[in-house]
Amino acid sequence: MNDIFIIIGRLFLSFWLNCELFLLTLLFALPLGLIISFGSMSRLGPLSGLTKTLVWIIRGTPLMLQIIVIFFAPGLLGWGSPWGTGSAGRFSAATMAFIINYACYFSEIFRGGIQGIPRGQTEAGQVLGMTKTQIFFKITLLQVIKRILPPMANEIITLVKDTSLARIISNKEIVMMAQEYTSKGLIWPLFSTALFFLAFVGALTLLFNGLEKKLDYFKA
Repeated sequence: MNDIFIIIGRLFLSFWLNCELFLLTLLFALPLGLIISFGSMSRLGPLSGLTKTLVWIIRGTPLMLQIIVIFFAPGLLGWGSPWGTGSAGRFSAATMAFIINYACYFSEIFRGGIQGIPRGQTEAGQVLGMTKTQIFFKITLLQVIKRILPPMANEIITLVKDTSLARIISNKEIVMMAQEYTSKGLIWPLFSTALFFLAFVGALTLLFNGLEKKLDYFKA
């Protein structure tokens, strides 16, 4: 019985790495995604083309491959390792890969939300003498949030599960920790990891459902 509690405790500690990766990715990928979306919508052809190419490459290749490339490529090219050594370096590389990947996905959601707002509303704001900044924050932004919330929630929930991919460069997240016990003949720790992800996703689902209800006064 004591062994069971020890294993569960180790799984909880390992899941904290998944949570850290999730939180850091959201913290940086959301604003970066908004910036990338502005680049995609830019009237400057070279900037728009470069941004769209970056998004196409990131969305068109597996996240697992991106993690490997970001971690190993600098050293293979003779640039040294910008991530540092040990577990901290591996975690930094995984975090950077997740941020870049999800920022590109978020950028397309932002772009679709912004471009989906009827132009007549912007023109109405201009008639009232509002500046572009005032129009964006007082007219466009909240409607964009209403429109993008369902697809954004879906991507964020996917992010929770994708954090397990960090193990590809030996980050000891919860799935990797559980797999170590299979060599000892214990399979239940691996299956029990599903409960951690289900609980996290369930909490996020309740949160996003609540946010959608609060934004119901905006009609899409």
